Amino acid sequence: MGELDEVLKLDATAQAALVRRGELTAAELTAAAIARLERLNGRFNAVVTPLFEQARAAAAAVRRGGRFAGVPFLLKDLVAELADAPLAEGSRFLAGRNVSAHDSELVRRLKRAGLIILGKTGTSEFGLVPTAEAELHGACRNPWDRERTTGGSSGGSAAAVAAGIVAMAHANDGGGSIRIPASCCGLFGLKPSRGRNPLGPDYGDMASGLIAEHVVSRSVRDSAALLDATTGRDLGAPYAAPPKARAYVREVGRDPGRLRVAFSTQPLLGEPAHADCIAAAEAAARLAEDLGHAVEPAAPPVDGLALTRSFATLWIGMLGWIVRDWQRRLGREPQEHDFEAATWRSFRRAERMTPADYLLALQDLQRQSRVVAAFFESYDVWLTPTLAEPPYPLGSFAFSEETRRQHLERIGRFTGFTLLANATGQPAMSVPLYWNAAGLPIGVQFAGRFGDEASLFRLAAQLEAARPWAGRWPPGVWDAA
Repeated sequence: MGELDEVLKLDATAQAALVRRGELTAAELTAAAIARLERLNGRFNAVVTPLFEQARAAAAAVRRGGRFAGVPFLLKDLVAELADAPLAEGSRFLAGRNVSAHDSELVRRLKRAGLIILGKTGTSEFGLVPTAEAELHGACRNPWDRERTTGGSSGGSAAAVAAGIVAMAHANDGGGSIRIPASCCGLFGLKPSRGRNPLGPDYGDMASGLIAEHVVSRSVRDSAALLDATTGRDLGAPYAAPPKARAYVREVGRDPGRLRVAFSTQPLLGEPAHADCIAAAEAAARLAEDLGHAVEPAAPPVDGLALTRSFATLWIGMLGWIVRDWQRRLGREPQEHDFEAATWRSFRRAERMTPADYLLALQDLQRQSRVVAAFFESYDVWLTPTLAEPPYPLGSFAFSEETRRQHLERIGRFTGFTLLANATGQPAMSVPLYWNAAGLPIGVQFAGRFGDEASLFRLAAQLEAARPWAGRWPPGVWDAA
């Protein structure tokens, strides 16, 4: 293992400091990350679109002013547009037919922070399934066990960070797609509040506010510092999150005080969570108590079945919009052979949906969001497992007409703790505090009240200090190639 591999073990904040002090150049750091990507990507299939020429050019021109100037980064191949780069969103419908004409506002801010985009990472088709096994590119593989899912849909980004290719990578979250892969790959992943990060100029209201943009990272401070760099309402945005009191990176290490923590382990639907997931949450609850927080059993009194059905209606409606939006952009009629079977079936269902169906489901979600908001008048944080199961084997979300019911039930079970925060717009984070007997990471979720990322960052940093995870790496990822 070379000297620059040791640098790639550092978080993005530390890498940026080396560049800022002149101890290595952005070009050297970028070359090291590209070399590592080329060595490891065959194992994990994390990066589906290399952009090395653009990255080298950006590194050669980098200025030291940005917070993360010269730090290698990866962009998920979903939603965020990067000028002159292909955007396929895991779908044959777009593949080879679509190149972005401009940067999205989020990407502009990522570039302004000095990040060097090396390529694009794998996802599920349109991010619809909580894994990253799109037929277009093949399965992304979990560095902790290559026969298991990375989680999704930001699975390629999570695999790349877990393997030490980059210290953090872009992710987005419509039902858990930051937190799910963070849990499966042993990373920190925070979904910000609705409206905290921009979606413009192409999008405003994505599925009535379900979608949030941010990253998966190895350290809490990287997540906080990058949110400082990207946060803020862009021109014409339909939502705005409450203003922050101070820079989020200044919350890291700040005393969180004695938080009122609600604790539960029952998913929205079905049977109790897997014993490993319950054990992870219980261990986190004990740790929170040891750190001086008040922990008690409690959960928002929502109707899990009704909420999940309403959420599914919005999700199906979103897919119908996605396909018709791309049809309009590409000037191409969608055909069954352009899509995976589950996507095509869902699209046909969306075509039968009425506007009233969608708006009634939205009304029901918003009504339950008020119930959750009232719950957070009594509690600062809600602690649960991130997932109801450890990382599933690859192929577990495979779809056929014969397995349709099992397919939907498995998705519902896997996301049984994550999708509520998307419905309410609250911030929520998965924290890597637990590994099971098989050596698989099991994340723990902490949700905060709307607009209060600050409390989550304070708590996360406290947990990180008490149970450090930065030194835990998947077996073999640092062995000599």
